[in-house]
Amino acid sequence: MQTVTLIPGDGIGPEITNSVLEILKEAGAQIEWDIQTAGAEVAEEEGSPLPDRVIESIKKNKVALKAPVTTPIGKGFRSVNVQLRKSLDLYANLRPCKNIDGIKTRYDNVDLVIVRENTEDLYAGIERQIDEDTAESIKIITRKASIRIAEFAFDYAIKNKRKRVTAVSKANICKLTDGLFLNCVREVAQKCSNIEYNEILVDNLCMQLVQNPSKFDVLVLPNLYGDIVSDLCAGLIGGLGVAQGANIGLNAAVFEPVHGSAPDIKGQNKANPTALILSAIEMLKYINQNDAAQRIEKALYKTLKDGYIVTEDLGGSATTEEFTNAVIGNL
Repeated sequence: MQTVTLIPGDGIGPEITNSVLEILKEAGAQIEWDIQTAGAEVAEEEGSPLPDRVIESIKKNKVALKAPVTTPIGKGFRSVNVQLRKSLDLYANLRPCKNIDGIKTRYDNVDLVIVRENTEDLYAGIERQIDEDTAESIKIITRKASIRIAEFAFDYAIKNKRKRVTAVSKANICKLTDGLFLNCVREVAQKCSNIEYNEILVDNLCMQLVQNPSKFDVLVLPNLYGDIVSDLCAGLIGGLGVAQGANIGLNAAVFEPVHGSAPDIKGQNKANPTALILSAIEMLKYINQNDAAQRIEKALYKTLKDGYIVTEDLGGSATTEEFTNAVIGNL
């Protein structure tokens, strides 16, 4: 039995969390949940959207499954996701993007992985208001963070039998910061001669992704570019509703969907739990509960391929509950 921290989140978070809990239980996953609330409602009650108890729980259990948490835009508290990553040093954001049978997209044969540095860049949050007309944000790139995210990308490629790692930057403009990142990736690439290596500017990458995404394999990027490109790639495979994610460090890992908390459909029983299900599958693999992971994966893919009972964002009319029951039925 594995104890896992569970963060139900807010918005649609609790609804899709309940869906995943039902599916994992039916699949026989051996998990004891340590439930920890976080987000906007918790901020009102406890003075912080991410109380210390949440961090301590993850440090103790080493693994967490997290539903989306609302982040105010342009005001209010800082992102819970950013705080989690910094507090736990979850330096690698892993986002696989692969076509799923039954989900109609503009592209076929998309099978790429985004490895995003997770702790610095503009997300360091070093900002100041110089005067009423000028604000400044500082971009931080370090050798330590760049080397270890490059090593993570190449290790992932080797372990998962990937053929190529592509470093993404804007080093033609950000010559010192992105230049440092690029030099660090090159340094690691030289030690991994069995993996093909190339480089691309982020604007060129975005153009090529919408022309022929199947040519890319593993992408390694600084934080900001990784955040933007990962959502672009989610669009290639059907949208944020089917995009999974993981934040991994040396001592902890947090698995979560890429999408937000969608407060506009909160409580309406129409949210798509697929991304959180996929994230839970990766979590099960991470804690070596591969049998349950494979059973859920097959049941989910069958449900999506059949296409009879899918949620509104995927072109169907099923409720969250109906979709969950369909997956359980296919187990």
